[in-house]
Amino acid sequence: MEDETVKQHAQGPGTSHRWSRVTRIGLPLALAAFAGTGLVAAAAPHDPSVAGPSVSVSSPADLSSRVEPNSRGLTTVRPSLTATKAQLARQAKAEKVAAAKKKAAAATAARARRVAAERAALAKLPLTVAGTRYTTAALKVRVLPEKAARSTSIAAAGSKLSVTRVVRSGYRLVAVHGQRRWVTEAYLTSKKPAAETVTTKKAATSGSADGLSSAACATGSGMESGLTSDAVKVHRALCALFPQVKAFGGLRGGEGFHSSGRAVDAMISSSSVGWEMAHWLRAHARQLGISEVIYSQKIWTVQRGGEGWRSMSDRGSATANHYDHVHISVYGSAATS
Repeated sequence: MEDETVKQHAQGPGTSHRWSRVTRIGLPLALAAFAGTGLVAAAAPHDPSVAGPSVSVSSPADLSSRVEPNSRGLTTVRPSLTATKAQLARQAKAEKVAAAKKKAAAATAARARRVAAERAALAKLPLTVAGTRYTTAALKVRVLPEKAARSTSIAAAGSKLSVTRVVRSGYRLVAVHGQRRWVTEAYLTSKKPAAETVTTKKAATSGSADGLSSAACATGSGMESGLTSDAVKVHRALCALFPQVKAFGGLRGGEGFHSSGRAVDAMISSSSVGWEMAHWLRAHARQLGISEVIYSQKIWTVQRGGEGWRSMSDRGSATANHYDHVHISVYGSAATS
């Protein structure tokens, strides 16, 4: 007993009181912080004489964002359950997007490898000449059998080419100065195309240096009102050379070449005559200042002349698809005749 008394005196008279106060205040705070996790709810002896934080147990429905004391006497904001679900949804969406991108990248890489392998195989094809063919139109000479492939030159209409028996994707392998090159198969023929000449009496006596008629049409020149000089040349050349055309169209409202006087429509019922006219116009595009020719849902343009006739989308009617007339667009005043 004396030892205890000595020990208490050695510690000082206030030590026991301080320890009791720490116990009464600190323990409830610790329990409050631990109960805030939502996992444990605890009750501590309550001393009415000591003021301290109250401890309450939250139900799962009350797990919203709130401020709570922690063990250090500071405040902590707990994230709400709703926010957590939103974060999980965003994470899932991000993972889905990443997976889709990864899949697309893998497909692109596989396609690139396949194309590289195909091109390597094409480079090994034997360049064995099997005969000759003539071009029926100006054609691009390409390094690969692809529309987007680089072209090294243009073979003029009527050119004689050394060809092989190899055809890929509509292109034939040809030998050009010992190199593998590709041209569009659809515009090759085994017979040399006959040179297109103007032999009509009107054309021969028109006074034009290149034989194209510049005389006014027998049907009149009323439709030439508002047309550019190139369009007038086209009209007069056609009515002299193709008497099968009974009507022409020129300037009209709206948009496009017709509204600016830079287009002519030659109405024709015969498909054979229509194609004869279309090919003739292509052959004389420079002399007449022609920029494009459209017939039977096909289009040819100077800008993409090496591709020959290209298909057009269906516009509905025979007239809209140019089955009953040949459409000719011109630059305006670029004719060389």
